[in-house]
Amino acid sequence: MVGHYWLRTPKLAPSGEISAAIEKTVRDISRFAVDVHAGRIVPPGGARFIDVLSTGIGGSALGPMFASDALGQPGQDKMGVHFIDNTDPDGISRVLAALEGRLAETLCLVISKSGGTPETRNGMVCVVAAYREAGLDFARHAVAVTGAGSKLDKQAKSEGWLARFPMWDWVGGRTSELSVVGLLPAALQGIDIEAMLAGAATCDEITRRHDTMANPAALLALMWHHATGGKGAKDMVILPYKDRLLLFGRYLQQLVMESLGKRLNLKGERVDQGITVYGNKGSTDQHAYVQQLRDGVNNFFVVFIRVLEAGGRTVEVEPGGITAGDYLHAFQLGTREALCGNDRQSITITIERVDARNIGILIALFERAVGLYASLIGINAYDQPGVEAGKKAAASVLALQTKVIGALSASPQSAQDVAAAIGEADAVETVYHVLEHLAANGRAKLADGAGPDATFCSAR
Repeated sequence: MVGHYWLRTPKLAPSGEISAAIEKTVRDISRFAVDVHAGRIVPPGGARFIDVLSTGIGGSALGPMFASDALGQPGQDKMGVHFIDNTDPDGISRVLAALEGRLAETLCLVISKSGGTPETRNGMVCVVAAYREAGLDFARHAVAVTGAGSKLDKQAKSEGWLARFPMWDWVGGRTSELSVVGLLPAALQGIDIEAMLAGAATCDEITRRHDTMANPAALLALMWHHATGGKGAKDMVILPYKDRLLLFGRYLQQLVMESLGKRLNLKGERVDQGITVYGNKGSTDQHAYVQQLRDGVNNFFVVFIRVLEAGGRTVEVEPGGITAGDYLHAFQLGTREALCGNDRQSITITIERVDARNIGILIALFERAVGLYASLIGINAYDQPGVEAGKKAAASVLALQTKVIGALSASPQSAQDVAAAIGEADAVETVYHVLEHLAANGRAKLADGAGPDATFCSAR
């Protein structure tokens, strides 16, 4: 089942039970956020929660980070929101350092459908350790967003976490921003989640029209198909002319590339499909890669996101009432014309302003365009076999690392020696990389030499 569209129009769900669960969950999210803001849900000691630390990865981080950055109002947000979205210990430490002295007043969200996603689990373990070192009980600050009966769900229940919210099997990670995954951190930050849902619902309704010329998602999908020949022949460059939309390109990378990057079609035939997505923001990109877009290899099409309202302070930067916002708008139109003048294709999407409703519209528009494009080329937009393959390969490397550590001794050995000793003669290069990693982190010693000829020994 693929049901992320039901999240914003529960009456479309195939059963009353699912409809009721969606409606109840949105109410529970709003009530929980209100109770936290009002000081009815508090950490031990009676202080209020003032920060949110959200731990997740992929769809459990990219959407929430995008919405938080796009709709946040520094100094006005009800809570500050921080994200751990990787298993990089240095990155985790940087986030925790930003919360130094405030962990006691920080509410922690752990977002993982299975509860076993390694990056999220590792981030949680590191956060738990930080709370323990600060003399705090992590459970009294923690909220689980996970599947019913998952490892994380069982842990949260047994340890008495503050709350548990559901993730459903029929909502994929890359289409989960308008589920609890995105709505809970947004509501805690003070973002109008009802407006986000309403915007998405309105977009869904319009993009169900059978009249193609009146269906923006169908038009968008057809434009992608025309630009790429239906074979991913060109990259999609996302150029939003608004700082608040900086992370939109990162969000769309997962939504588009994980959905459309498929080796096989629905018939089981090899097709090697996909559209590469990248982008930053205008007009920053005019001082970066627009030079290549204009004059270099013509292997892309641009999607401009145009925002009518400038926002911010109105300051005259040139005589005649010219403002910084006028410049930004002129750069967008000028870049579009410059690209068109050299036979570069582009699509322009215009929104009135960056607000919760329009963010909901943009999310739904691209979700629906991805689904329609997938139907045009005959692939499944909602599986991710390549992601699963990567996870399995990573697990194999960790198993290999355990063998490597067991084979090290006081006697220096090369990667080839170690690989032979553990019965992995075909994995010499991987063994060498593992040894490099262990030596750099004090868990093995570089005995002699450098590069492929280096020898290593035990750290003991």
